[in-house]
Amino acid sequence: MALRRCSMDLHIHTVLSPCAEVEMIPELIILQAQRSGLDMIAVCDHNAAENAGACITAACGSTVKVLAGIECESREGVHVLGIFDRAENALQLQDFIWSRLPAEPNRPEFFGAQMVVDASGEFIRFNDRMLAASADASVEELVQRIREADGLPLPAHVNKTHAGLLGVLGLMPEGLDVPAVEVFLPPGSDAQTLAKLRTTFSQLETLKCIRSSDAHRLEEIGQSRSFVWVESRSVGELELAFDGRLGRSLEELC
Repeated sequence: MALRRCSMDLHIHTVLSPCAEVEMIPELIILQAQRSGLDMIAVCDHNAAENAGACITAACGSTVKVLAGIECESREGVHVLGIFDRAENALQLQDFIWSRLPAEPNRPEFFGAQMVVDASGEFIRFNDRMLAASADASVEELVQRIREADGLPLPAHVNKTHAGLLGVLGLMPEGLDVPAVEVFLPPGSDAQTLAKLRTTFSQLETLKCIRSSDAHRLEEIGQSRSFVWVESRSVGELELAFDGRLGRSLEELC
């Protein structure tokens, strides 16, 4: 099978995330991703994956491939994306995270509602667990758990002072098993912007960097994206692309 160039946005929230807008339902997310010319997206809600399966179902028959994901938060306050081929694997990671979250209820009047919906966006129930919290697990343990669930670990928006690996810790933990990191760059940034970021954070000089939208609103989907050359749209192919193996590759800034 020939390689194809895929446009991807691997960091999109749904109404399950307390900070996302109510418009972020599966059906509308897929429609907006198609309009934005995306080939592949990942749904990554805060510390949960209950809407990932609905988004995968909503994408059936569309041109968009949906990967299941979670945006985990470590005890240090660092965000790490876990990306999976199947919702079942993301839910496996969710079980671990929930076992390490504080036993506190959500405060929707402060953080926002956390809604579980079906593929069409119909309300099923509220998730009453406090998802806007840190799990009692280190960055290294989260990466390990993602790997054990057959996922791809990607530290999120690493250069942000809030919740970014380099912004919070100021370093890349030695031996951290990640194939790439997500960087935050404003829409319209070019290769020189990434080069300047690498000057600011020397740890990025040897790391593959992707861009994603971290979309909490429909209009944000695809505003930041990356391109990969892959044979199929899967976690295994992304791993090959980030490692530059078997002809697969990542175009860092597009």
